[in-house]
Amino acid sequence: MRRADWQIDRVALENLSQLRNCRRRRESSYDRTGGNTDSVEIAPGASHVLADIQGAGVIRHFWITALGDNPDILRTTSLRIWWDGAEQPSVDVPLGDFFGCGFGDTVNFASLPVSMMPQDGKGMNCFFPMPFRRAARVEVLNESDTPISHFFYYVDYEEHDAIPPDQGYFHAIFHRENPTEGIDDAGITNWDYQMEGKNLDGEGNYLVLDVHGRGHFVGCVVSIHNLRVTDQNNWYGEGDDMFWIDGDERPTLHGTGTEDYFLTAWGPRQKFCGPYAGLTMPGGINYCGRLSMYRFHIEDPVMFNEHLRFSIEHGHANRRSDDWSSVAYFYLEHPGTANMPRIAVEDRIPYPADHAPGLVCVEK
Repeated sequence: MRRADWQIDRVALENLSQLRNCRRRRESSYDRTGGNTDSVEIAPGASHVLADIQGAGVIRHFWITALGDNPDILRTTSLRIWWDGAEQPSVDVPLGDFFGCGFGDTVNFASLPVSMMPQDGKGMNCFFPMPFRRAARVEVLNESDTPISHFFYYVDYEEHDAIPPDQGYFHAIFHRENPTEGIDDAGITNWDYQMEGKNLDGEGNYLVLDVHGRGHFVGCVVSIHNLRVTDQNNWYGEGDDMFWIDGDERPTLHGTGTEDYFLTAWGPRQKFCGPYAGLTMPGGINYCGRLSMYRFHIEDPVMFNEHLRFSIEHGHANRRSDDWSSVAYFYLEHPGTANMPRIAVEDRIPYPADHAPGLVCVEK
């Protein structure tokens, strides 16, 4: 057995034989009349409560699929979760992005914590453990002007007598900047535009997460719509990743390029999915169109005691102006929210897949 396989097996299977003192429970959309109408309809502007749990427990698994006439259903529908009666949701993310793929799109892929299954990724799953001490409320909010005609779901969880004090609360937040503020490429060489310039302090980087408190950052999904039109090299990912931890003046963790942070190399153009990282949407000719990627810090969470700020340059020295969006996944000692605004539904709608001014992108 290869060492990489052993590591995956150890994470997933190591504790299966250990007997647990808890009770398995489930909330689902099954037909309460005993018939076969096992979905719910969610009206425009309405929410549906998937689970309203009292007592201590751990959510272990979500399964969701949704159908409707709205082509942007997975961007205009949000998964929202409140822990222990908190006023603000700790999770508030468009459905498709939460389950690992940007633009309200679906693809077939599997990672350790989230996946989208055939056909065409319509069966969406999450396995992040989500402990709570007094209560959990899970709902889906339809922020579009069309109904969700068929919404199916499972919420699988455990009931516990108590949750240990060292267990954090799961959080997730969505962000978008469209477009990022870059520079005009007129009058300079393509090399200068793509590769030159200085960025010593991270000013103007695309912000993935800014949060106060004690916790662990455990991963992100980043999606980029390439908006630049050129027949020269149109690589979008030369920007470095930067983490500031607990007030450090310079980045505590400073990476070497966007594709390097996502564990790939040399401007990848092939779809790939692994347990910890993947490129679910590789874009089209010359990196055009939609690109989506994930990186999960399962073995290497980024710990912080007071504050974490994580950002990525949008092109080297923030020279590119593309459409960036992201989901950050993290745990906190207490239920809370990040220091980032909620993105309104009208500002979440993606461009068409072939959109760029003057360009039709043929995706691979």
